[in-house]
Amino acid sequence: MQHTAPLLTTVVGGLVLAFLFGMLANRLRISPLVGYLLAGVLVGPFTPGFVADTNLAPELAELGVILLMFGVGLHFSMKDLMAVKSIAIPGAILQIAVATLLGLGLSTLLNWPLITGLVFGLCLSTASTVVLLRALEERQLIDSHRGQIAIGWLIVEDLVMVLTLVLLPAIAGMFNEGNASFSLLMLDLLLTIGKVAAFMVLMMVVGRRVVPWILARSAATGSRELFTLAVLALALGIAFGAVEFFDVSFALGAFFAGMVLNESELSHRAAHDTLPLRDAFAVLFFVSVGMLFDPMILLSHPLAVVGTLAIIVLGKSLAALMLVRLFGHSKRTALTIAVSLAQIGEFAFILAGLGISLGLMNDEGRNLVLAGAILSIMLNPILFAVLERWLDKNETMEEQTLEEAAEEDNQIPIDICNHAIVVGYGRVGNLLSQQLTEAGIPLVVVENSRTRVEALREQGMLAVLGNAARGDIMDVARLDCARWLLLTIPNGYEAGEIVTAAREKRPTIEIIARAHYDDEVEYILERGANSVVMGEREIAGSMLNMTLENAPHEKQSSQPQGCAI
Repeated sequence: MQHTAPLLTTVVGGLVLAFLFGMLANRLRISPLVGYLLAGVLVGPFTPGFVADTNLAPELAELGVILLMFGVGLHFSMKDLMAVKSIAIPGAILQIAVATLLGLGLSTLLNWPLITGLVFGLCLSTASTVVLLRALEERQLIDSHRGQIAIGWLIVEDLVMVLTLVLLPAIAGMFNEGNASFSLLMLDLLLTIGKVAAFMVLMMVVGRRVVPWILARSAATGSRELFTLAVLALALGIAFGAVEFFDVSFALGAFFAGMVLNESELSHRAAHDTLPLRDAFAVLFFVSVGMLFDPMILLSHPLAVVGTLAIIVLGKSLAALMLVRLFGHSKRTALTIAVSLAQIGEFAFILAGLGISLGLMNDEGRNLVLAGAILSIMLNPILFAVLERWLDKNETMEEQTLEEAAEEDNQIPIDICNHAIVVGYGRVGNLLSQQLTEAGIPLVVVENSRTRVEALREQGMLAVLGNAARGDIMDVARLDCARWLLLTIPNGYEAGEIVTAAREKRPTIEIIARAHYDDEVEYILERGANSVVMGEREIAGSMLNMTLENAPHEKQSSQPQGCAI
């Protein structure tokens, strides 16, 4: 096979095999992530058959990380980050220190130099953004208190890794040439901190005004393509600028780009429009990880692989567990954070690659990092499943109730009945809520944006924070005695999941949903909705009614005299 188009063959080969192995993994009731990783191993240079371009795949995967972090920023405001700073900052730093020391200890047993062990330990200390967010999204934990702590913890880890990547060349000079002084090292550290701080200030002061303005102007054109293009241009452009001018990582640059858009009314639309690309490139990320893995390391150094995996899954997790409990958080929160961090990912690969180029790490160390990453990513969904079963089995009903109340930011009790539950408070939800209020119909808004929920509560409206697909959230909104469930969210398939869950809990409730396409209408109706409003149909119907109202008058007045009909 001639590789005349390496970009095309890499994308097509990676996605097709990822789909096939992902379907197989799903059929076997294991995470599709395992299938994506195995697809990468199959198209990698260490297995026979088709070999994808190993230089292009990581770059394509980086796009997925950028879009993913942009989406996280859309749901994670600075207020949220500051709310968990008391545990995320010291917890992440201490956990990185523990993991690095454990890696250094294993490297000593393998007779590696001190600096190699230091880089190896740092590679094992930071979790994967993609894996963590996937796990939290699948379990609808991103907007929960423990989910916010996990994301804040990861952001601090990323900042530490940014500092490490900048300082590593200076450290290499100290070990290899002995010409870098401690004062020069501190100067590099201060310069890096200054660049990161300058970027953050620029985004908070200038970006907070410019980014929403650009998207608003794009939305005003009425072109969906231009709006989507504006979202992608901003996410990718800011991420690239962060690296080019401030030496900040792509992921952090995209995160801050999303965060400054968080308070805009267009944030939900931006997140929805970038979702397909985000998922596609996230899959390529896992494929690219699999491509770098040499399976022979499992046979040539089995004990070293087991030791590496133990540091990632046990050592790092136990350190996080004890630290979270030490800071006074609940058992459920501590276990969730521990399991969330029991894997490594993209920064480990970047750091290992830099270590190789600087002569600070050997090939054996990089292969162990890749083996630990792949095995820990494969084990992570299993660990989450075990955790959920353990909590269901060992937590008392009282403990679960207390945990849920704490996680949902002390939800305000709802004590009304015969009300309407409005899911989503974007433009449609806002207009609908206003009209319901004017009609004297009591309502409760369910919204997954903490900023919007707090704003609604300040206005005196009843609002519940969380995902409407979760039964406990709908219990807080009093689905048991509500009269209407009105779904204004733009994603028809997400609405279908909410309809299914709501219909099981309350079969007699009137459910009205929103959709954009015919297949979404059919999907939602099949799951139990009473009615589905499709915007295009309503617009066409309104225009037809207006036309027919004026049709008789126009016929008589527009008919030319003396002209036969």
